[in-house]
Amino acid sequence: MFLFLSPLVVVITAQLSTFSLEDLCVLWDHLRFNLISVIVCSALLVFLSTVYFLTRPRPVYLVNFSCYKPEDDKKCSRQAFMEKSRMTDSFTKENIEFQTKILERSGLGDSTYLPDALLRVPPNPCMAEARKEAEAVMFGAIDELLSKTFVKPKDIGILIVNCSLFNPTPSLSAMVINHYKLRGNIVSYNLGGMGCSAGLISIDLAKDLLQVHPNTYALVISMENITLNWYFGNERSMLLSNCLFRMGGAAILLSNKSSDRCRSKYQLVHTVRTHKGSDDKCFSCVTQLEDSNGKVGVSLSKDLMAVAGDALKTNITTLGPLVLPMSEQLLFFATLIGRKLLKMKLKPYIPDFKLAFEHFCIHAGGRAVLDELEKNLQLSNWHMEPSRMTLHRFGNTSSSSLWYELAYSEAKGRIKRGDRTWQIAFGSGFKCNSAVWKALRTINPAKEKNP
Repeated sequence: MFLFLSPLVVVITAQLSTFSLEDLCVLWDHLRFNLISVIVCSALLVFLSTVYFLTRPRPVYLVNFSCYKPEDDKKCSRQAFMEKSRMTDSFTKENIEFQTKILERSGLGDSTYLPDALLRVPPNPCMAEARKEAEAVMFGAIDELLSKTFVKPKDIGILIVNCSLFNPTPSLSAMVINHYKLRGNIVSYNLGGMGCSAGLISIDLAKDLLQVHPNTYALVISMENITLNWYFGNERSMLLSNCLFRMGGAAILLSNKSSDRCRSKYQLVHTVRTHKGSDDKCFSCVTQLEDSNGKVGVSLSKDLMAVAGDALKTNITTLGPLVLPMSEQLLFFATLIGRKLLKMKLKPYIPDFKLAFEHFCIHAGGRAVLDELEKNLQLSNWHMEPSRMTLHRFGNTSSSSLWYELAYSEAKGRIKRGDRTWQIAFGSGFKCNSAVWKALRTINPAKEKNP
Protein backbone atom coordinates (compact mmCIF):
# COMPACT_ATOMS: atom_id res chain seq x y z
CA MET A 1 0.00 0.00 0.00
CA PHE A 2 2.84 2.38 0.84
CA LEU A 3 4.63 1.76 -2.49
CA PHE A 4 1.34 2.08 -4.38
CA LEU A 5 0.14 5.28 -2.70
CA SER A 6 3.48 7.13 -2.54
CA PRO A 7 3.59 8.04 -6.29
CA LEU A 8 -0.08 9.10 -6.13
CA VAL A 9 0.59 11.40 -3.16
CA VAL A 10 3.61 12.90 -4.98
CA VAL A 11 1.51 13.61 -8.11
CA ILE A 12 -1.31 15.21 -6.08
CA THR A 13 1.16 17.33 -4.10
CA ALA A 14 2.91 18.45 -7.31
CA GLN A 15 -0.44 19.39 -8.84
CA LEU A 16 -1.57 21.35 -5.78
CA SER A 17 1.74 23.22 -5.66
CA THR A 18 0.91 24.76 -9.06
CA PHE A 19 -2.35 26.27 -7.75
CA SER A 20 -2.39 30.02 -7.31
CA LEU A 21 -4.50 31.92 -4.80
CA GLU A 22 -7.00 32.74 -7.58
CA ASP A 23 -7.30 29.04 -8.49
CA LEU A 24 -8.12 28.17 -4.89
CA CYS A 25 -10.75 30.94 -4.77
CA VAL A 26 -12.36 29.61 -7.96
CA LEU A 27 -12.36 26.06 -6.50
CA TRP A 28 -13.94 27.32 -3.29
CA ASP A 29 -16.66 29.16 -5.21
CA HIS A 30 -17.32 26.05 -7.30
CA LEU A 31 -17.75 23.86 -4.20
CA ARG A 32 -19.78 26.49 -2.36
CA PHE A 33 -22.41 26.59 -5.09
CA ASN A 34 -22.29 22.87 -5.93
CA LEU A 35 -24.05 21.02 -3.10
CA ILE A 36 -23.72 17.58 -4.74
CA SER A 37 -19.92 17.88 -5.03
CA VAL A 38 -19.62 18.95 -1.39
CA ILE A 39 -21.79 16.06 -0.17
CA VAL A 40 -19.96 13.47 -2.29
CA CYS A 41 -16.51 14.72 -1.23
CA SER A 42 -17.49 14.89 2.44
CA ALA A 43 -19.04 11.42 2.39
CA LEU A 44 -15.97 9.99 0.66
CA LEU A 45 -13.67 11.62 3.21
CA VAL A 46 -15.71 10.29 6.13
CA PHE A 47 -15.89 6.81 4.57
CA LEU A 48 -12.15 6.58 3.92
CA SER A 49 -11.33 7.88 7.41
CA THR A 50 -13.68 5.33 8.97
CA VAL A 51 -12.20 2.46 6.95
CA TYR A 52 -8.67 3.52 7.95
CA PHE A 53 -9.39 3.71 11.69
CA LEU A 54 -11.35 0.44 11.69
CA THR A 55 -8.83 -1.61 9.70
CA ARG A 56 -5.48 -0.30 10.98
CA PRO A 57 -3.79 -2.79 13.33
CA ARG A 58 -3.80 -1.98 17.01
CA PRO A 59 -0.31 -1.38 18.39
CA VAL A 60 0.89 -4.11 20.78
CA TYR A 61 3.00 -2.98 23.73
CA LEU A 62 5.23 -5.07 25.97
CA VAL A 63 4.49 -3.53 29.36
CA ASN A 64 7.12 -5.62 31.16
CA PHE A 65 8.48 -9.14 31.50
CA SER A 66 10.01 -11.29 34.20
CA CYS A 67 12.42 -14.25 34.10
CA TYR A 68 12.33 -16.89 36.80
CA LYS A 69 15.46 -17.30 38.89
CA PRO A 70 15.43 -20.52 40.96
CA GLU A 71 16.78 -20.72 44.50
CA ASP A 72 20.50 -21.31 44.98
CA ASP A 73 19.93 -24.84 46.30
CA LYS A 74 18.89 -25.85 42.77
CA LYS A 75 22.23 -24.89 41.25
CA CYS A 76 24.09 -27.75 39.62
CA SER A 77 27.69 -27.44 38.46
CA ARG A 78 29.04 -29.56 35.61
CA GLN A 79 31.01 -31.67 38.06
CA ALA A 80 27.93 -32.25 40.24
CA PHE A 81 25.89 -33.09 37.14
CA MET A 82 28.33 -35.81 36.11
CA GLU A 83 28.56 -37.20 39.66
CA LYS A 84 24.77 -37.52 39.85
CA SER A 85 24.71 -39.11 36.39
CA ARG A 86 27.21 -41.75 37.54
CA MET A 87 25.23 -42.45 40.72
CA THR A 88 22.06 -43.29 38.77
CA ASP A 89 23.77 -46.41 37.31
CA SER A 90 21.79 -45.76 34.11
CA PHE A 91 24.66 -44.90 31.76
CA THR A 92 27.57 -46.89 30.40
CA LYS A 93 31.13 -45.79 31.06
CA GLU A 94 31.48 -44.72 27.42
CA ASN A 95 28.35 -42.57 27.62
CA ILE A 96 29.50 -40.97 30.89
CA GLU A 97 32.64 -39.89 29.01
CA PHE A 98 30.50 -38.75 26.08
CA GLN A 99 28.36 -36.55 28.33
CA THR A 100 31.49 -35.11 29.96
CA LYS A 101 32.83 -34.06 26.54
CA ILE A 102 29.47 -32.57 25.52
CA LEU A 103 29.28 -30.54 28.74
CA GLU A 104 32.81 -29.20 28.25
CA ARG A 105 31.91 -27.99 24.75
CA SER A 106 28.33 -26.92 25.46
CA GLY A 107 28.97 -23.38 26.68
CA LEU A 108 27.14 -24.06 29.98
CA GLY A 109 28.67 -22.76 33.20
CA ASP A 110 28.59 -24.06 36.77
CA SER A 111 25.54 -22.09 37.97
CA THR A 112 22.70 -23.56 35.91
CA TYR A 113 19.61 -24.99 37.62
CA LEU A 114 17.90 -28.38 37.82
CA PRO A 115 14.61 -29.26 39.57
CA ASP A 116 14.59 -31.02 42.94
CA ALA A 117 13.46 -34.35 41.46
CA LEU A 118 16.66 -34.64 39.39
CA LEU A 119 19.00 -33.40 42.10
CA ARG A 120 17.96 -36.15 44.49
CA VAL A 121 19.85 -39.43 44.67
CA PRO A 122 18.26 -41.49 43.31
CA PRO A 123 16.24 -39.16 41.02
CA ASN A 124 12.49 -39.07 41.54
CA PRO A 125 10.83 -38.09 38.23
CA CYS A 126 7.06 -38.32 38.78
CA MET A 127 3.91 -36.35 37.96
CA ALA A 128 3.78 -34.69 41.40
CA GLU A 129 7.38 -33.43 41.07
CA ALA A 130 6.74 -32.24 37.50
CA ARG A 131 3.74 -30.23 38.70
CA LYS A 132 5.86 -28.85 41.52
CA GLU A 133 8.49 -27.66 39.02
CA ALA A 134 5.84 -26.12 36.74
CA GLU A 135 4.21 -24.25 39.61
CA ALA A 136 7.54 -22.94 40.91
CA VAL A 137 8.55 -21.60 37.48
CA MET A 138 5.18 -20.19 36.39
CA PHE A 139 4.07 -18.68 39.68
CA GLY A 140 7.54 -17.34 40.47
CA ALA A 141 7.74 -15.46 37.16
CA ILE A 142 4.11 -14.25 37.29
CA ASP A 143 4.36 -13.01 40.90
CA GLU A 144 7.37 -10.89 40.03
CA LEU A 145 5.72 -9.58 36.84
CA LEU A 146 2.53 -8.54 38.66
CA SER A 147 4.58 -6.77 41.33
CA LYS A 148 6.45 -4.86 38.60
CA THR A 149 3.39 -3.80 36.61
CA PHE A 150 0.77 -3.38 39.41
CA VAL A 151 -1.74 -5.15 37.15
CA LYS A 152 -4.54 -7.00 38.91
CA PRO A 153 -5.10 -10.66 37.85
CA LYS A 154 -8.76 -9.87 37.06
CA ASP A 155 -7.63 -7.34 34.43
CA ILE A 156 -5.94 -10.04 32.32
CA GLY A 157 -8.18 -11.00 29.40
CA ILE A 158 -5.87 -13.35 27.43
CA LEU A 159 -3.64 -16.13 28.79
CA ILE A 160 -1.21 -18.18 26.70
CA VAL A 161 1.08 -20.83 28.18
CA ASN A 162 3.61 -22.76 26.11
CA CYS A 163 5.45 -25.84 27.35
CA SER A 164 6.54 -28.39 24.79
CA LEU A 165 7.07 -31.65 26.70
CA PHE A 166 4.82 -31.45 29.77
CA ASN A 167 1.08 -31.26 29.12
CA PRO A 168 -0.89 -32.43 32.18
CA THR A 169 -4.65 -32.47 32.74
CA PRO A 170 -5.89 -29.97 33.88
CA SER A 171 -3.61 -27.93 31.63
CA LEU A 172 -0.88 -25.55 32.72
CA SER A 173 -3.06 -22.60 31.72
CA ALA A 174 -5.83 -23.96 33.96
CA MET A 175 -3.32 -24.18 36.82
CA VAL A 176 -2.55 -20.47 36.39
CA ILE A 177 -6.25 -19.55 36.23
CA ASN A 178 -6.96 -21.54 39.38
CA HIS A 179 -4.01 -20.15 41.34
CA TYR A 180 -4.64 -16.47 40.51
CA LYS A 181 -8.45 -16.76 40.30
CA LEU A 182 -8.54 -15.20 36.84
CA ARG A 183 -11.88 -14.15 35.44
CA GLY A 184 -14.31 -16.66 33.97
CA ASN A 185 -14.41 -15.26 30.43
CA ILE A 186 -10.62 -15.25 29.97
CA VAL A 187 -9.38 -16.38 26.53
CA SER A 188 -6.85 -19.10 27.39
CA TYR A 189 -4.55 -21.28 25.28
CA ASN A 190 -2.10 -24.05 26.15
CA LEU A 191 0.51 -24.75 23.46
CA GLY A 192 2.34 -28.09 23.57
CA GLY A 193 4.83 -29.98 21.41
CA MET A 194 6.04 -26.88 19.56
CA GLY A 195 9.65 -26.88 20.72
CA CYS A 196 11.96 -24.02 21.63
CA SER A 197 10.35 -21.55 19.19
CA ALA A 198 6.93 -21.78 20.92
CA GLY A 199 7.62 -18.58 22.86
CA LEU A 200 7.49 -16.45 19.71
CA ILE A 201 4.49 -18.43 18.45
CA SER A 202 2.77 -17.42 21.69
CA ILE A 203 3.70 -13.77 21.10
CA ASP A 204 2.32 -13.95 17.54
CA LEU A 205 -0.90 -15.54 18.79
CA ALA A 206 -1.25 -12.89 21.48
CA LYS A 207 -0.71 -10.17 18.86
CA ASP A 208 -3.55 -11.56 16.72
CA LEU A 209 -5.88 -11.89 19.71
CA LEU A 210 -5.15 -8.32 20.82
CA GLN A 211 -6.36 -7.11 17.42
CA VAL A 212 -9.90 -8.37 18.14
CA HIS A 213 -10.10 -7.90 21.92
CA PRO A 214 -9.84 -4.14 22.64
CA ASN A 215 -8.46 -2.63 25.85
CA THR A 216 -7.10 -5.77 27.42
CA TYR A 217 -3.94 -7.41 28.71
CA ALA A 218 -2.40 -10.62 27.42
CA LEU A 219 -0.22 -12.72 29.73
CA VAL A 220 2.24 -15.03 27.94
CA ILE A 221 4.19 -17.69 29.86
CA SER A 222 7.10 -19.47 28.15
CA MET A 223 8.73 -22.42 29.87
CA GLU A 224 9.90 -26.02 29.63
CA ASN A 225 9.52 -28.80 32.19
CA ILE A 226 12.35 -31.31 32.44
CA THR A 227 11.40 -33.41 35.47
CA LEU A 228 9.54 -36.06 33.45
CA ASN A 229 11.66 -35.62 30.35
CA TRP A 230 15.09 -36.59 31.63
CA TYR A 231 16.55 -39.43 29.58
CA PHE A 232 17.93 -42.45 31.49
CA GLY A 233 19.02 -44.49 28.45
CA ASN A 234 22.21 -44.80 26.40
CA GLU A 235 21.19 -43.51 22.96
CA ARG A 236 23.69 -40.72 22.31
CA SER A 237 21.37 -38.61 20.16
CA MET A 238 19.01 -38.47 23.16
CA LEU A 239 21.70 -37.78 25.77
CA LEU A 240 22.41 -34.37 24.22
CA SER A 241 19.22 -32.89 25.69
CA ASN A 242 20.29 -33.97 29.23
CA CYS A 243 23.50 -31.99 28.82
CA LEU A 244 21.88 -28.81 27.44
CA PHE A 245 18.40 -28.29 28.91
CA ARG A 246 17.98 -26.60 32.28
CA MET A 247 15.24 -25.16 34.48
CA GLY A 248 13.77 -21.73 33.65
CA GLY A 249 10.80 -19.74 32.39
CA ALA A 250 9.49 -16.26 31.66
CA ALA A 251 6.25 -14.29 31.95
CA ILE A 252 5.46 -11.45 29.53
CA LEU A 253 2.64 -8.89 29.81
CA LEU A 254 1.34 -7.41 26.54
CA SER A 255 -1.26 -4.67 26.13
CA ASN A 256 -3.18 -2.93 23.35
CA LYS A 257 -4.27 0.00 25.54
CA SER A 258 -3.05 3.35 24.21
CA SER A 259 -2.76 4.55 27.82
CA ASP A 260 -0.09 1.88 28.45
CA ARG A 261 2.31 3.21 25.83
CA CYS A 262 3.96 5.69 28.20
CA ARG A 263 4.84 2.99 30.77
CA SER A 264 5.64 0.12 28.38
CA LYS A 265 9.17 -0.96 27.53
CA TYR A 266 8.75 -2.10 23.92
CA GLN A 267 6.37 -2.09 20.98
CA LEU A 268 5.99 -5.18 18.81
CA VAL A 269 6.91 -4.23 15.23
CA HIS A 270 6.97 -7.52 13.28
CA THR A 271 6.51 -11.26 13.76
CA VAL A 272 7.56 -13.69 11.02
CA ARG A 273 6.92 -17.44 11.25
CA THR A 274 8.53 -20.12 9.08
CA HIS A 275 7.47 -23.79 9.13
CA LYS A 276 9.43 -26.46 7.22
CA GLY A 277 7.32 -29.40 8.44
CA SER A 278 6.32 -30.44 4.92
CA ASP A 279 9.89 -31.72 4.41
CA ASP A 280 10.43 -35.14 6.03
CA LYS A 281 14.05 -34.43 7.01
CA CYS A 282 13.05 -31.18 8.70
CA PHE A 283 10.07 -32.80 10.40
CA SER A 284 12.09 -35.61 12.00
CA CYS A 285 15.29 -33.79 13.06
CA VAL A 286 13.98 -33.22 16.64
CA THR A 287 11.74 -36.06 17.80
CA GLN A 288 10.48 -37.42 21.10
CA LEU A 289 10.52 -41.23 20.96
CA GLU A 290 11.51 -44.44 22.73
CA ASP A 291 14.91 -46.06 22.38
CA SER A 292 15.47 -49.80 21.89
CA ASN A 293 14.95 -50.37 25.65
CA GLY A 294 11.71 -48.40 25.86
CA LYS A 295 13.27 -45.31 27.48
CA VAL A 296 11.63 -42.07 26.30
CA GLY A 297 13.81 -39.16 25.22
CA VAL A 298 14.22 -36.36 22.69
CA SER A 299 16.43 -37.35 19.76
CA LEU A 300 18.48 -34.63 18.02
CA SER A 301 19.43 -35.50 14.42
CA LYS A 302 22.85 -34.85 12.86
CA ASP A 303 20.99 -32.83 10.19
CA LEU A 304 19.84 -30.30 12.79
CA MET A 305 22.36 -27.56 11.91
CA ALA A 306 21.68 -27.82 8.16
CA VAL A 307 17.91 -27.80 8.73
CA ALA A 308 18.15 -24.79 11.07
CA GLY A 309 20.25 -22.91 8.51
CA ASP A 310 17.71 -23.57 5.76
CA ALA A 311 14.80 -22.48 7.98
CA LEU A 312 16.68 -19.31 8.98
CA LYS A 313 17.35 -18.48 5.31
CA THR A 314 13.62 -18.74 4.52
CA ASN A 315 12.70 -16.66 7.56
CA ILE A 316 15.09 -13.78 6.87
CA THR A 317 14.02 -13.74 3.21
CA THR A 318 10.57 -12.75 4.47
CA LEU A 319 11.81 -10.49 7.27
CA GLY A 320 14.52 -8.71 5.27
CA PRO A 321 12.28 -6.48 3.09
CA LEU A 322 10.38 -5.38 6.22
CA VAL A 323 13.41 -4.17 8.17
CA LEU A 324 16.47 -3.69 5.95
CA PRO A 325 17.35 -0.29 4.47
CA MET A 326 16.75 0.06 0.73
CA SER A 327 20.49 0.05 -0.04
CA GLU A 328 20.86 -3.47 1.39
CA GLN A 329 17.77 -4.69 -0.46
CA LEU A 330 19.06 -3.34 -3.78
CA LEU A 331 22.46 -5.01 -3.29
CA PHE A 332 20.78 -8.30 -2.45
CA PHE A 333 18.45 -8.01 -5.48
CA ALA A 334 21.29 -7.09 -7.86
CA THR A 335 23.38 -10.06 -6.68
CA LEU A 336 20.39 -12.37 -7.10
CA ILE A 337 19.80 -11.19 -10.68
CA GLY A 338 23.50 -11.59 -11.48
CA ARG A 339 23.60 -15.16 -10.15
CA LYS A 340 20.24 -16.45 -11.37
CA LEU A 341 19.61 -14.62 -14.65
CA LEU A 342 23.04 -13.55 -15.88
CA LYS A 343 24.76 -16.72 -14.57
CA MET A 344 27.60 -14.66 -13.09
CA LYS A 345 29.91 -16.33 -10.58
CA LEU A 346 29.03 -14.23 -7.56
CA LYS A 347 28.86 -15.15 -3.90
CA PRO A 348 25.36 -14.92 -2.40
CA TYR A 349 25.05 -11.49 -0.80
CA ILE A 350 24.32 -11.63 2.92
CA PRO A 351 22.54 -8.45 4.01
CA ASP A 352 24.02 -6.59 6.96
CA PHE A 353 21.31 -6.97 9.59
CA LYS A 354 23.37 -4.81 11.96
CA LEU A 355 21.99 -1.86 9.94
CA ALA A 356 18.44 -2.93 10.86
CA PHE A 357 18.91 -3.97 14.51
CA GLU A 358 20.93 -2.81 17.48
CA HIS A 359 20.41 -5.99 19.54
CA PHE A 360 20.13 -9.69 18.74
CA CYS A 361 18.52 -12.33 20.96
CA ILE A 362 19.30 -15.73 19.40
CA HIS A 363 17.91 -18.85 21.04
CA ALA A 364 20.62 -20.26 23.32
CA GLY A 365 20.28 -23.83 22.10
CA GLY A 366 23.97 -24.63 22.38
CA ARG A 367 27.39 -23.24 21.54
CA ALA A 368 27.43 -24.83 18.07
CA VAL A 369 24.16 -23.12 17.11
CA LEU A 370 25.41 -19.73 18.28
CA ASP A 371 28.75 -20.15 16.49
CA GLU A 372 26.99 -20.96 13.21
CA LEU A 373 24.61 -17.99 13.43
CA GLU A 374 27.40 -15.63 14.41
CA LYS A 375 29.25 -16.62 11.24
CA ASN A 376 26.23 -16.61 8.91
CA LEU A 377 24.85 -13.27 10.09
CA GLN A 378 28.34 -11.75 10.41
CA LEU A 379 27.74 -10.62 13.98
CA SER A 380 30.34 -9.37 16.45
CA ASN A 381 31.15 -10.75 19.90
CA TRP A 382 29.25 -7.79 21.36
CA HIS A 383 26.07 -8.77 19.52
CA MET A 384 26.42 -12.43 20.55
CA GLU A 385 27.22 -11.69 24.19
CA PRO A 386 23.62 -11.83 25.52
CA SER A 387 23.05 -15.26 23.95
CA ARG A 388 26.38 -16.71 25.06
CA MET A 389 26.11 -15.36 28.61
CA THR A 390 22.55 -16.66 28.94
CA LEU A 391 23.71 -20.11 27.84
CA HIS A 392 26.61 -19.92 30.31
CA ARG A 393 24.51 -18.73 33.26
CA PHE A 394 21.18 -20.51 32.78
CA GLY A 395 21.75 -23.16 30.08
CA ASN A 396 19.19 -23.93 27.40
CA THR A 397 15.89 -22.91 29.00
CA SER A 398 14.02 -23.64 25.76
CA SER A 399 11.49 -21.01 24.65
CA SER A 400 12.25 -18.67 27.56
CA SER A 401 15.95 -18.22 26.70
CA LEU A 402 15.17 -15.21 24.48
CA TRP A 403 13.83 -13.32 27.50
CA TYR A 404 16.86 -14.07 29.66
CA GLU A 405 18.92 -12.61 26.79
CA LEU A 406 16.83 -9.46 26.60
CA ALA A 407 17.08 -9.18 30.40
CA TYR A 408 20.88 -9.42 30.06
CA SER A 409 20.93 -6.52 27.57
CA GLU A 410 18.80 -4.47 29.97
CA ALA A 411 21.05 -5.32 32.93
CA LYS A 412 24.08 -4.08 30.97
CA GLY A 413 22.36 -0.77 30.24
CA ARG A 414 22.39 -1.39 26.50
CA ILE A 415 18.73 -0.69 25.67
CA LYS A 416 18.19 2.90 24.54
CA ARG A 417 15.00 4.54 23.33
CA GLY A 418 14.37 3.70 19.66
CA ASP A 419 16.65 0.62 19.67
CA ARG A 420 15.41 -2.37 17.68
CA THR A 421 15.81 -5.93 18.95
CA TRP A 422 15.57 -9.08 16.84
CA GLN A 423 14.55 -12.29 18.60
CA ILE A 424 15.23 -15.51 16.65
CA ALA A 425 14.08 -18.95 17.82
CA PHE A 426 14.22 -22.48 16.39
CA GLY A 427 11.96 -25.38 17.28
CA SER A 428 10.95 -28.92 16.42
CA GLY A 429 8.74 -29.45 13.45
CA PHE A 430 10.95 -27.69 12.08
CA LYS A 431 10.29 -24.00 12.76
CA CYS A 432 12.18 -20.72 12.70
CA ASN A 433 10.35 -17.69 14.14
CA SER A 434 11.29 -14.04 14.50
CA ALA A 435 9.98 -11.09 16.49
CA VAL A 436 11.12 -7.47 16.19
CA TRP A 437 10.72 -5.05 19.13
CA LYS A 438 11.29 -1.31 19.32
CA ALA A 439 12.31 0.20 22.65
CA LEU A 440 9.89 2.94 23.76
CA ARG A 441 12.23 4.23 26.46
CA THR A 442 15.77 3.89 27.74
CA ILE A 443 15.97 1.08 30.29
CA ASN A 444 17.70 2.03 33.54
CA PRO A 445 19.24 -1.20 34.94
CA ALA A 446 19.35 0.25 38.47
CA LYS A 447 15.53 0.30 38.55
CA GLU A 448 15.06 -3.22 37.21
CA LYS A 449 14.76 -6.42 39.21
CA ASN A 450 16.79 -8.61 36.89
CA PRO A 451 17.79 -12.30 37.04
